[in-house]
Amino acid sequence: MEMNGKRRPTWLRPRAVLMLGVLALPWTQCAHNPVAPAPRELTALEKRLVQSDNGFGLKLFRAANAAEPGENLFVSPLSVSMALGMTLNGASGETQQAMRQTLEFDGMTTEEINQSYRSLIELLTGLDPKVAFQIANSIWYREGFTFEEAFLRTNQTYFDAVVQALNFDDPAAKDVINRWVRDNTNGKIQEIVDRIDPEMVMFLINAIYFNGTWTFEFDKTLTDNDLFTRPDGSQSQVKMMHLTGDLDYFETAAFQAVDLPYADGFFSMTILLPRTSAAVDSLVAALDQDNWASWMGRFSTQAVKLDLPRFELEVDVGLKEILRVLGMGIAFEPGLADFSNMYKGPEDLFISKVKHKTYVKVDEEGTEAAAVTSVGIGATSIGEGAIEMRVDHPFLFVIREKHSGTILFVGKMVDPPSIPEG
Repeated sequence: MEMNGKRRPTWLRPRAVLMLGVLALPWTQCAHNPVAPAPRELTALEKRLVQSDNGFGLKLFRAANAAEPGENLFVSPLSVSMALGMTLNGASGETQQAMRQTLEFDGMTTEEINQSYRSLIELLTGLDPKVAFQIANSIWYREGFTFEEAFLRTNQTYFDAVVQALNFDDPAAKDVINRWVRDNTNGKIQEIVDRIDPEMVMFLINAIYFNGTWTFEFDKTLTDNDLFTRPDGSQSQVKMMHLTGDLDYFETAAFQAVDLPYADGFFSMTILLPRTSAAVDSLVAALDQDNWASWMGRFSTQAVKLDLPRFELEVDVGLKEILRVLGMGIAFEPGLADFSNMYKGPEDLFISKVKHKTYVKVDEEGTEAAAVTSVGIGATSIGEGAIEMRVDHPFLFVIREKHSGTILFVGKMVDPPSIPEG
């Protein structure tokens, strides 16, 4: 079926599903969805960084889901990794080793990690001119503290970090930081710093913004009211979008999966729909790097009839306890944490808090998503015949970039918040 020159597939129906949002560059080209010529091949180090980021991101997602299993969830592994990557440049000794293991950077030198981040930023942000994808980093520190010049310079060089001293005792200081957040998320995330406690001496912040139109847009005139089944069996009203056409699809006894490309096909959203609404957390538990790599190699082009709910979601996650569980607890301990590559003054520095905020809107035209991660540093003493895929119960969704394989966002939807009409 052709509409406005674009083929429209329809196949996701309402129920609880686990939706993983991953932006990934295509490994292959499909006849029904040609993509622009791929950029240069990734270097061996870049591939290792992507593998580390994805491995860290999926275990972060599993841990965050375990902390609040009944809630909607949407995180950006790339954003968290970059904020912690900048922080890693200031760590030393056992703290550095614990952070490396948590981020899955074992076997890579600090120079290799930084250089890989640098080239990955350039690759991702310059890949598809039809998709808006922006990465921004910043470091804000308390006036009167002298931080290691090498630490600040490294983050400026490899992460393009804005570095600025502020009077943290001035209530307006947080407004300056939050204005930067708004500017670098197109206003989708308004605030990451609600107050600056006396112990705080630095914030290392990453911001990511994504806006892509579907290669195959959903026809707005076909969107209708439908029911979505939550994990407990109760139901909610949703606006269900419909698309029918040739899509990348595969299925197992446990779930269905479809890949929805954006623009020229370098970025896509992968949706994983468990067979029943109650099975979404089991699917999350199985979402590790080995399974993810295996699943991404099993797609084939098939006629699909998709029903997918329209939704808009904001998530605010504190990551401190989750990162403790993942192995970097020492970084949060005053007197034990070692950030001597960041600061050599009389005070001991430690990570006081890690905040992560995300936003995603999925409608007939495409997807808009944003993420901000803040690492706060404290100081001591201061159609017919088609396969049907009806997304009418909890699901996972991943926004990914296919050339590099980088996971940008990953989410779980158990109760889709509606998008207001108009």
